[in-house]
This record gives sequence, C-alpha cells and structure tokens, in this order.
Amino acid sequence: MDVILATASTLPRPDEDDAPLRAALAERGLSAQTCAWDDPAVDWAQARVCVIRSTWNYVRSHARFLGWVESCAAVTRLWNPAAIVRWNSHKRYLLELMQAGLPVVPTRLVPAGGVADLVELAGDWTEVVIKPAVSAGSFSTVRVARADFASAGQAHVDGLLAGAHDVLVQPFLRSVESYGERALVWIDGALTHAVRKSPRFAGDPQRVSEAVAIAPDEAALAESILAAVVRQPLLYARVDLARDERGRPCLMELELIEPSLFLDRSPVALARLAAAIQRLAG
Repeated sequence: MDVILATASTLPRPDEDDAPLRAALAERGLSAQTCAWDDPAVDWAQARVCVIRSTWNYVRSHARFLGWVESCAAVTRLWNPAAIVRWNSHKRYLLELMQAGLPVVPTRLVPAGGVADLVELAGDWTEVVIKPAVSAGSFSTVRVARADFASAGQAHVDGLLAGAHDVLVQPFLRSVESYGERALVWIDGALTHAVRKSPRFAGDPQRVSEAVAIAPDEAALAESILAAVVRQPLLYARVDLARDERGRPCLMELELIEPSLFLDRSPVALARLAAAIQRLAG
C-alpha cells in the first residue's frame, strides 16, 4: 500500500474530499485506502505514508488520538507531522499566536475544573462564542447574546468546565454574517483557493460557497501566520479568517490536522495535493 488516508469510524457527515483525492492518487499510479484511526485492526505500517484527513471524532477521545498519532508516526510517514498535530489539537495555540503579535480574534481560556464568571470574562463584548479548547466541526460551540450571559451562557461554560473541558470564550464577529468567514486553503507551500463559510454552531450543517477570490490582505496574513508557526514542512493547512469591527482580517482557526480542503472547488489544489503525496510516498 502506498497511502492510507486516515478517517474515523463514525463521521458526522461524508468527507467530500475523499473520493476525488483517491481518484487523483490512482491516476498517479498510487494505491490508496481510507482507514479509521480508531480501528485497532488497521496495520498502519503497511503504508509508505499516512495522510490525516477526516479524523473528526478525535475531540471525544483526545488522549487516545494523540497516542495513535505517536504510534502511527513511529511506523510510517505521517502528515501533517506528529508534533504539528499535537500542538494544533488544543486551541491554546490561538493565545500563543496572540502573544506573538499576530492578529487573532480575542480569545480567553479557562482551564477545565476551574470557575469563570462569563459576564466578567466577556467584559464589553456584546455577544460571545463559547467552545471547548479541543473542538472540531462546531462541537459544543454556541453563540450567546449579552442578555443570556448570566443564564444560558454561564450554564454552558459551567457544563464544559465540569466535563473536564478547557473552555474558550471569544467575541462574535458580525462580519461572518455578511462578508463571511474565509477559509484559505494552503497546499504544499502555496495558497490554492478559498471558500466563504457561513457561521456554524453545535448541530448546524457545514455551509460553504464555491471558490472565492483571496483578498491581498487575507493572503498576506495567512502567509505570515504559517511562517510564524511552521518549524517543519507541512503538507496542507487551512487558515480561517474573519474581519474585525474595523474591517481587518484576523485569525479564527488554524487548521493543521483534519480540515476539509474543498478539493472539488479547485482542480489545481487537488492536483497539487496528489503530487505532493506522491513525492512523500516515494
């Protein structure tokens, strides 16, 4: 086997990137199989390279997932690399990037088991987003207006903390309802395309546009963020940006583990990813 594409035993929705990517790899003469990271029967050493793609249930088994990352990396080439996956799996990275001076949506972190007053934590924010610090696909992510900070919002924070989740609180950026959140896709060293994402909270489906133009300030920010965090090569990344109240782009999420790459929106991106995997498997 040349390539294993890592998925999960249960998915909230189909991985739309999977079939196009396997077809593109086959066109290059590579044998590829999609296997679940949490399937104990899989022999990861059988493949020359493992590419993490849709391991979307890892947020419910974080420690187990990181254990799999280390064991998989020990027997085959894992992309993205294990150290990057470990760092990116907890959203405290947003605070690290803020401290490095990069424009990030303001983020406050409350450790699991702690106590936090949401009204005090939010300060002058009129609306907030509350989410676990280990989260994907809008898992337990809610939007709360100021009128509900002391009731529903506080209850959600308390429930997450009691459930051993570190919690993030951020202001809700209204631009995501108009201009939209922009997901910039970066493959093997270059930005390839972007899509507009609609706001998504717990229970919502993913809604994205066709490919959209990447504004120059968005491209510059994405490249500066990747340059700041990448200490070793990456196969892919997705940089999710939104505009603040002054219209400036800022980082919402840096997806380096299992992002949808919307490959059906960009033949260039699909071909570039397949070629990079072929090189890594060589």
